[in-house]
Amino acid sequence: MNAHQPPSSQPIGSPGNPAAAVPLSVLDLSFVTAGHSGPEALRGTIDLARHVDALGFARFWVAEHHNLPSVASGAPDIMAGQILAATRRIRVGSGGVMLPNHAPLMVAERFKVLEALYPGRVDLGLGRAPGSDQLASIALRRRQNVEPEDDFLDRLRELMAFDDGRWAPDHPFRKIQVMPVDVRLPPLFLLGSSGYSARLSAQIGVGFAFAHHFATHDVLDAMLSYREGFQPSEHLEKPHAILALSVVCAQTDAEAERLAASVDLSHLRRQRGSFAPIPSPEEAAAYPYTEADRAFIRRNRERVLVGGPETVAAGLNRFLATTLADELMVTTPIYDPEAKKRSYELLAELRPALRPAQTATA
Repeated sequence: MNAHQPPSSQPIGSPGNPAAAVPLSVLDLSFVTAGHSGPEALRGTIDLARHVDALGFARFWVAEHHNLPSVASGAPDIMAGQILAATRRIRVGSGGVMLPNHAPLMVAERFKVLEALYPGRVDLGLGRAPGSDQLASIALRRRQNVEPEDDFLDRLRELMAFDDGRWAPDHPFRKIQVMPVDVRLPPLFLLGSSGYSARLSAQIGVGFAFAHHFATHDVLDAMLSYREGFQPSEHLEKPHAILALSVVCAQTDAEAERLAASVDLSHLRRQRGSFAPIPSPEEAAAYPYTEADRAFIRRNRERVLVGGPETVAAGLNRFLATTLADELMVTTPIYDPEAKKRSYELLAELRPALRPAQTATA
């Protein structure tokens, strides 16, 4: 299989399989929960990956964040390798590598190694943000020759040139061989929470993933502008837009609401600059919310889909119909790992009820 083409058929539905239903995928940030440790969070991510692999989900992505007490992993390449070794068929990737933090050569080397070890199962998602606060960002980059302006585009061009060899004739890096030389980089995706990455992804002809679970930018503008502006390339013949959503699904609406209280309090704390571990539903229920707090939570719920199977299916179909998403990537940042697994089980059962945009709008 060409390393730059999307995967072939997968049980849940996947890119490159027109007959399949909408692909369902997972984004997991290795959230630390109150009363538990970082190592437990990391092991929980691998355990969840095994679980959703057995359920037939299409992808499992991990992210890069730094200096956040609520997130255990800042190393998506290491986590991806561990997850690939622990699973059988699910695609695994970065959602994403924050390119401003890394030398493009290092990113190329690490992901070519992953692709060599697990051919056809790796994705390389790239982000423009540092994934950290300003101080951690300085610490990450202080030994690099950092330009004062945003150099993401320059780094992206360099990374792609390390893959395809399209350097300027006089560029000194054209002499560098990125090992293993007989392996191409895995499929590229640009991640975004604004319109910039949507337009750039379309321009260079790669996949795009929109982070609706925390974005303030209009989701329709990002998703539809990517599709409308897409230019076919050697990487991708037609657009592939992933919509990342925060979803809490339980057997009943009431149980989902109880679990989602942890999400509500976490978002409220983050809005105030506190990135504490995920609280339990009991801690969230006992929190002394003000009217302003409750108003914030109501607004934030526009980015969190909560409910029983029927409620969640209806919400997902609304997103599919309006955004024309090719794939849904779900993150479920709740306290109880068993409830999280059950949420993904219910989503897998919902697959027949999820309608691609062309039928959802009919």
